[in-house]
Amino acid sequence: MPGVRLEAVSKHFDGVGAVDAVSLDVADGAFVTLLGRSGCGKTTTLRMIAGLERNDAGRIYIGEKMVSCPESGVFLPPERRNIGMVFQSYAIWPHMTVFENVAYPLQVRNRPRAEVAAHVTATLRLLEMDSFEDRSATALSGGQQQRVAIARALVFEPALLLMDEPLSNLDAKLREQMRIELRALQRRLKITTIYVTHDQDEAMALADQVALMHNGRLLQVAPPEEIYARPANRTVAEFFGMPNLLAAKILKMDGTQAQVEGEGWEGWCAAPADLKPGAHITVLIRPEAIEMLPARPVDCRGIVWRGRVAQSFFRGSRRVAEVAAGSIELNVDAPADTPFIPGDEVFLHAAASRTWALRE
Repeated sequence: MPGVRLEAVSKHFDGVGAVDAVSLDVADGAFVTLLGRSGCGKTTTLRMIAGLERNDAGRIYIGEKMVSCPESGVFLPPERRNIGMVFQSYAIWPHMTVFENVAYPLQVRNRPRAEVAAHVTATLRLLEMDSFEDRSATALSGGQQQRVAIARALVFEPALLLMDEPLSNLDAKLREQMRIELRALQRRLKITTIYVTHDQDEAMALADQVALMHNGRLLQVAPPEEIYARPANRTVAEFFGMPNLLAAKILKMDGTQAQVEGEGWEGWCAAPADLKPGAHITVLIRPEAIEMLPARPVDCRGIVWRGRVAQSFFRGSRRVAEVAAGSIELNVDAPADTPFIPGDEVFLHAAASRTWALRE
């Protein structure tokens, strides 16, 4: 399967920039999510890769083939790009059976009848929908309709699979199940996949690489673990969860750890090795990286605060707390059986390895 390459791709609508000089490499067989809030340019980027929108500038390649470059007058129409697409709306034809819906892409390509039947049956079996092939599309559940839409996108063996928020219409439990099935299917087929979503959990659960977009620009492309724990900047850090972001100054460096000082506190945090003493930074501490303890820990490298529990909420698998520590308030995700209640005095500890220094 070919990969995808975008080189400084831009798009404007009525003079307003929707996508601004986006460059992205998607490896052969990789699963990449375009993540961001509504209006950030992720769907427009996907549509330009598909050929449903023309880019104003830059170059788009599918494999080694250039499919769009306005400067050179190159534009390959969607039907010649050999891509499968799955949309937010299932786009299932209600007057057709499941078999007929999935067979349609092959029929319009004038494939022989026997080949159509064989491919449709094999693809429906892959999606565990072969027992439904004679069922009317309108008689299916939302999850079943989504499987039909995916089968239709895969049946003609495309080089690339593009998906635009395909699970957003499903309920939470079914969405979780479909994520697992979709990721397993992509790994089995080894098909290059680009997936648009605004859901951070979905992006991290599915992707080999997460590409975070903001205001038409690509801010960071990295594996889920890296973009969450080692974000490139504050905007990326703030997109995921409810992070603690604390202003600080570097006192000294020790390899990839920095001794830092904030307002009323000091300690050690993980940091890029090229930062220098005296630099002003923001320390990122995820809520789950903070321990709530009854006594001050000893012999630890990290940051310790003394505080008082302001609020505490039970959330099933965890307890969410707000702790006032001097002039700052810290969000803490603790184990569900954590005994502390509002008013209790506690010590908070964040190990240096579970923090990160963001450049100003």
